[in-house]
Amino acid sequence: MDETTTETAARLRRSITRLNRKLRYSALGGVSPAQASLLAVINNRENPSLGELALAEQIQPPSVTRLVKTMELAGLIASSPDLDDRRCTRVRLTPLGRKELAAIRRRKTEFLEKKLLSLSTKDQLKAHELAVFLEALLEEE
Repeated sequence: MDETTTETAARLRRSITRLNRKLRYSALGGVSPAQASLLAVINNRENPSLGELALAEQIQPPSVTRLVKTMELAGLIASSPDLDDRRCTRVRLTPLGRKELAAIRRRKTEFLEKKLLSLSTKDQLKAHELAVFLEALLEEE
């Protein structure tokens, strides 16, 4: 194989980006990609503030405010003032938000499982090895 490390890295980046896009759109259900991402961020943090969400999602605070209001109206999240700083708003998932996040994750897994089941046993083993490899790459951060 005459491919350089840079070319391999670029191919991996493109493939991972395309796979992520396919996963995202295969699993959304009734929420937008931005809302699905925000559900996951809120789930991974303990009562994040709107500012923390903006930073995590790399979007402007007014955009987070609009998303939060929309998601709150849909019953996916609840917001409340911070107990120590009443100027700060904190958010958390509602039971409906947790249910929607679980459904999104389940649909993503089902999408990948269907793809894996269409592969030969040898290619399924390669996929397993790739998953182990990608997990190892992420542990180094």
